[in-house]
Amino acid sequence: MVFSLLAALTTAIVVTLSKAGIKNVPSALAFAIQSVLIIVVAWSAVAWQGLWPEVARIERKTWLILLAAGVLTGVSSLLSFRALSLGDASRVSPLTSVALVFSVTLAAVFLKEKLNWQVVAGAALMAGGAVVIALSEPSK
Repeated sequence: MVFSLLAALTTAIVVTLSKAGIKNVPSALAFAIQSVLIIVVAWSAVAWQGLWPEVARIERKTWLILLAAGVLTGVSSLLSFRALSLGDASRVSPLTSVALVFSVTLAAVFLKEKLNWQVVAGAALMAGGAVVIALSEPSK
């Protein structure tokens, strides 16, 4: 739970910094700059944890899954940056957070994760909250 909350806090900070950073820079260029640093941080973590030998042990199917996820992460980020360049961070971020609802649904369908009423209710409340925020009056 701690790591999840820290990830959420970090994401909120990233959204705020990204919105500030794309004021005078095209969104795709801003994302490309950030991506270089993401790669440096990620491979530094691999080196720090001594995981280099694990790379050779990854199965072909896992490579394909991870590569597809990587491409989709890039597309998702490009779309998020574009949305941030067009709208207020306080309205864009909740809509991109509807990913939670999609994640719960996809996990149930493809990963066969069991859903209980709390997860369904929470996802519905989050989706409803995102819609309320997104449809609110724009800030002036």
